[in-house]
Amino acid sequence: MKKSVKLLLRTIFVLFFLFNIIVIFHAYKLTHFYERSQVTIKNAADKTTWDKTTDILFGAKAVKQQNIEPDTIVKAVYFTTADNLKLEGWYLPVLSAKGTIAIFHGHGAKKSSLLPEAAAFRKLRYNTLLLDFRAHGNSEGNYCTIGYKEAEDVKLVYDYLEKKGEKNIILYGVSLGASTITKAINDYNLAPAKVILDMPFASLGDAVEGRLKIMKLPAEPLGTMLTFWGGALHGFWAFDLKPYVYAGKINCPVLLQRGRKDPRVTQEETEKIFNNIHSNKKLVVYENSAHESLYKKESAKWTTEVTAFLQ
Repeated sequence: MKKSVKLLLRTIFVLFFLFNIIVIFHAYKLTHFYERSQVTIKNAADKTTWDKTTDILFGAKAVKQQNIEPDTIVKAVYFTTADNLKLEGWYLPVLSAKGTIAIFHGHGAKKSSLLPEAAAFRKLRYNTLLLDFRAHGNSEGNYCTIGYKEAEDVKLVYDYLEKKGEKNIILYGVSLGASTITKAINDYNLAPAKVILDMPFASLGDAVEGRLKIMKLPAEPLGTMLTFWGGALHGFWAFDLKPYVYAGKINCPVLLQRGRKDPRVTQEETEKIFNNIHSNKKLVVYENSAHESLYKKESAKWTTEVTAFLQ
């Protein structure tokens, strides 16, 4: 009987250990991005059984997305992080500007993905500054902390605009970019004139569960373990990364937006963030949009809401 119990316990321990190893690999792959020269890109149809098996067990490598150059005058600007990473931004000025809108993209994206939104802002006579977060686009680094260290990236842009003498700084972010704005305001006491948040997640745990949901994988215990290891690999307690809490430090008008059909960020998450904002605020829901560019999906509505908010 004792031998059977010991064997059972040993088996459970081994399975738990192996499961953690698999989760660690996935947490690593979810937070790392590779240069195209480092990865052999295969279409799903070209992947062998071995390729698919290794993707399932150890995760697939994500490649840094390449920016598409804008068709307007742009000034490249560079920032250096505390850990000596060089980040690239694009500054797009307009004549007789009302202010400057700093634009921050989502996880795994790039600054050029938000050029349509930047063009809309410029039509409203705002300068725009788009940034590639660390490990994204043309910026240095190979890992992302889902907002933890990226908050410094937001601060660098804010400080740059402030030193330029800009008095009307507006922060705009999508998904990861939106959530990271809340952390930057919380950590560095930034004081933007206004903030626009499209589809921020309420907490890192919620973000992980949202990703698992679209992958049709069980939220628990996988979500908790991925969240833990995602933070542990990069030296922070991931369960404390909570944009809904950070939102309480925002002291300026806020426009919070989401898509009704969003499979990743729930209505409950959005309401949690909204309810913790104590400044002037508005929540807008886009009935036909999922977790995607609200501007591209429902351009007229987005333009109307943003125009009214910026007035």
